[in-house]
Amino acid sequence: MHIHILGICGTFMGGLAALAREAGHKVTGCDANVYPPMSTQLEQLGIELISGFGAEQLELEPDLFVIGNVVTRSSEGRFPLMEAILDAGLPYTSGPQWLAEHVLQGRHVLAVAGTHGKTTTTSMLAWILEHAGLKPGFLVGGVPENFGVSARLGSGAPFVIEADEYDTAFFDKRSKFVHYHPRTAILNNLEFDHADIFADLAAIETQFHHLVRTVPASGRLVVNAREEALQRVLTRGCWSEVQRFGGRKEEPGLLRARGEPQAFDVLRGSLKVARVEWELSGEHNQLNALAAIAAAEHLGVTPEQSAAALREFKNVKRRMELRGEAGGVKVYDDFAHHPTAIRTTVNGLRRRIAPAERILAVFEPRSNTMKLGTMKAQLPWALEEADLSFCNQDGLSWDAAEALLPLGAQGLVGANADALVALVVKAAKPGDHILCMSNGGFGGIHQKLLDALSKKA
Repeated sequence: MHIHILGICGTFMGGLAALAREAGHKVTGCDANVYPPMSTQLEQLGIELISGFGAEQLELEPDLFVIGNVVTRSSEGRFPLMEAILDAGLPYTSGPQWLAEHVLQGRHVLAVAGTHGKTTTTSMLAWILEHAGLKPGFLVGGVPENFGVSARLGSGAPFVIEADEYDTAFFDKRSKFVHYHPRTAILNNLEFDHADIFADLAAIETQFHHLVRTVPASGRLVVNAREEALQRVLTRGCWSEVQRFGGRKEEPGLLRARGEPQAFDVLRGSLKVARVEWELSGEHNQLNALAAIAAAEHLGVTPEQSAAALREFKNVKRRMELRGEAGGVKVYDDFAHHPTAIRTTVNGLRRRIAPAERILAVFEPRSNTMKLGTMKAQLPWALEEADLSFCNQDGLSWDAAEALLPLGAQGLVGANADALVALVVKAAKPGDHILCMSNGGFGGIHQKLLDALSKKA
């Protein structure tokens, strides 16, 4: 089969393209911005990439067009190829639908859902199963460093997938994860996000319940016991075994942690079942680990085996990734963009460093929700453990300086990434940790900071 993918350079669609190519399909694709690293990865796989969404691509005559959710119907004519497909009555489908029909069918699907931590937890779970010899396939919205690729078919029965609640396509407004029909599903956490497509938290809870409805009675739901929103989801109906994790008090059957995030015992009730000692930090990663351990156990992997695998887990690129050090200052890159993720990321770094060392938090409100200003009031709370905070005003319709007023002199705003570099470098001292947080490229700020810090030194 020849498939042509519209929006191929996104992390999900790029992973789908890699899976399709590995399965023997002919794959071509297009996107508005064909650029590294995804373009390089895809070209190395022999996938032809076309810049733009021109109608002339109909001449490729694929068997099927696979449509990414970047594609919309617009009067501005941004996607003439899509209009041509519709006019000609040619066959098309969404990425999640194609994946469900051509990759996931007949597999033991393990889906990882939640507002935060999906990529990291998916990577942990895939690595645990790999370490146990189960040879899983996976599709991750990032690059797990244990594997070096974001997707592979795998030769075993399990397939681990990052289960996103964002909508499927312009013609299918259900969440992506409804298509995956998992036998094991992690519900890691649930907060309001994606304000561009969801009216409120209740609307997202409805989509999560749609996911719960697809899990068979012989399946397992792995549910964060701390999340009230997830408890509301389950009260709407649950037909599968539930394994809860993360409770703060002893409960029969519940998996919980005892100890610091870098080294902790895993308890079932009052019984110690494993011990995790690893390189990751932050209570959020401790919870991610518990979720992955509980999901792997559904496939017969013991907590002890999972803990042994996690000792060798190398995390995901852009998750507290040290990009370099210059002038005695360390510069990190992290994907955090929701206020809760920003707070837990800053806290994770705070736990790792010496008390006298400073954290300079540099962030870009880039997601659709943050650009709308829906959560701007939460930013001072998210950043309160940082010594200094720097926000990029570029692209925002709201006043970042006003939002950061509760931080006083600790909150600074730059007109763009270059302006932020100047502010941060002026403030930085040897021994500082600069934590850059964005779900985009952030104007290449990491290398700009390192270059400027070297020059200053």
